[in-house]
Amino acid sequence: MLPVLLLALIQQPQAPSPIAKVEVSPATASLQIGQTLQFSARALDAAGQPVPDVHISWFDGGGQGDIDSTGLLTAGYRGTVLVTAVASTKDAKPVFGRATAEVAPEAAARVELTPISGNVLVGSRITVSGSAYSVHNDPRDDAISYTSSRPRVATITSDGRLRALTPGKVTITGSAGSAKSSLVLQVVPNTLTGLDIEPAAQAVRTGDVVRFTAVGRAPTGKKVSGFAARWSVAGGDGVAQIDHDGAFVAEKPGRYTVTAQAGTQSADLVVNVTLRRVTRGMEVLGRLPIKDLAAEVWVHPSGQCAYMTTIADRAYVIDIKDPANPTIVDSMMADARLLNDIMTTEDGKYGVFSREGASNRKNGIKVFDASDPCHPKVIADYNETVTGGVHSSYVYQGHAYITDDATGSMRVISIEDPYHPKEVGRWQTEQTEAGRYLHDIMVVDGLAYLAYWNDGLIVLDVGNGMKGGTPENPVLVSQYKYDLSETYARVDQLYGLGFRGTHTAWRAGKYVFAGDEVYASRQSTGLKDGNNLTWGRLHVIDVSDIEHPKEVAWYEPTDGGVHNVWVVGDTLYLGNYQGGARVLDISGELKGDLLRQGREISWIFTADSMGHKPRVPFAWGVVVKDGVMYVPDINSGLWVMRVEPKKTQFTP
Repeated sequence: MLPVLLLALIQQPQAPSPIAKVEVSPATASLQIGQTLQFSARALDAAGQPVPDVHISWFDGGGQGDIDSTGLLTAGYRGTVLVTAVASTKDAKPVFGRATAEVAPEAAARVELTPISGNVLVGSRITVSGSAYSVHNDPRDDAISYTSSRPRVATITSDGRLRALTPGKVTITGSAGSAKSSLVLQVVPNTLTGLDIEPAAQAVRTGDVVRFTAVGRAPTGKKVSGFAARWSVAGGDGVAQIDHDGAFVAEKPGRYTVTAQAGTQSADLVVNVTLRRVTRGMEVLGRLPIKDLAAEVWVHPSGQCAYMTTIADRAYVIDIKDPANPTIVDSMMADARLLNDIMTTEDGKYGVFSREGASNRKNGIKVFDASDPCHPKVIADYNETVTGGVHSSYVYQGHAYITDDATGSMRVISIEDPYHPKEVGRWQTEQTEAGRYLHDIMVVDGLAYLAYWNDGLIVLDVGNGMKGGTPENPVLVSQYKYDLSETYARVDQLYGLGFRGTHTAWRAGKYVFAGDEVYASRQSTGLKDGNNLTWGRLHVIDVSDIEHPKEVAWYEPTDGGVHNVWVVGDTLYLGNYQGGARVLDISGELKGDLLRQGREISWIFTADSMGHKPRVPFAWGVVVKDGVMYVPDINSGLWVMRVEPKKTQFTP
């Protein structure tokens, strides 16, 4: 996904170049979000002398900022910016020079402390934890410093180890620079004569979350609760965790000992964890290879036909009444290099697809009549405010929520009159113009979930009512932002981190599944007819408290990136890029590493001898209709598949 101008330079005539190397200065640099830095470049010949009549073009990689034609970099988001200077002369091969700039977030603007549930018993030892964030919600790695308002009631070390001494109220403050936050704790007398853990002994599978509670015994024998405990887990043959509220999960089978401590009392409990057994087979029902590069798939609500867009100028209409024999019966055309999202209204009467790369530079969306599902007709074009391109769109209750490539904003287009679409609303993040990019949108129950690349997950009220938002006036509900550079530090070390960001968001139950798209900064070598390597983590974000989302679990495949996902009930389907199509068990409460817990149900490499690029899987996503999976693979076309039914337990 190289910039068009950079691609054109690479494809210039390959005559020998007088340029031996390009020196970029400074070679490395550090700056904060919002700051600027001027780069310069020199083209040198083999003798180290400047080459005359050289044109220098500038590009930034990764999407954390913008660099102009003079080499002035504006830092927009935290991370590593790969600055590239391309030196070219007439009819000669261009030569590249590179530098890196580390962009740091602004200073800490707020501190969030992990709450402590219940009163604290005299004699308790508890560790207080917290995190610092910038004014734009970037997580920071500041060490939080802690103090106690009443050391005679409770002492706390600078790194957060609290000890309750005498009854009374105490305020614990955590600081990072000028940012502070406080917890008010009530220390109460410790009259317990014993401590128990409830529920009693457990036999669970990997990935099952058990919420333990510490229950005290009073001198009278009465049960006592409502106090804070310190939890820990040890032993076992694998990996397990337990949080400050007693929520336990094991990621490997084993025999674990859970311990609770409160006051001067402690209690132990053994938990036997067995392997989660959810694997099932996957059956290929049908195939439709195409010579174009495939993109998105949408199944018409009638189930008669599916629409598949391409990294080209057309959307195919595919008869799927017989899933074993998908057949192209029609197509829709547009002036574009990429047709991406395609989706119909809830009743299936109309639809929208997005487009980028038009020859006349007038991009946008196309509206089509889908009342005849297998022979849809384009009826309207909207590009007035989005001529720079629309990558993704989502149709919900008479409106198309679309991404604007040029400004990184969300545009709301009314299609209530489908022949005359018009913009009625707009929303964008405020951090910076440099590097702002919106990739994907989903709308559920009047709330829009935006995969906002560097800005993480954004939730907007567009008609739910909780914040008074409407399609015409979207209102921010919350944001969840994470450190992409830290998450993919190993990719950066091995291959150089290219463009990466929050790519997709899917709301299901109390969770949002937010997937990252991650590419290396340089092409892979040694792969015959292969793809450039991709990575990606699927973040499981708990939005049961919608104004305070928090990440509770994650899934990161080992053999490919996370592209588009689809959820039905307790099953998540995803396009895994070079890893093919995968199916994941998301039943019950989710916590920890879903891959290590053994939650993968099935997978298949979507590659065969047919299609645009044979034998090289690159699965884009999955759409599920009536238990049938429709998987577009960029290289090989459409795959129609089904996971085997759940096995019933045999009873003799």
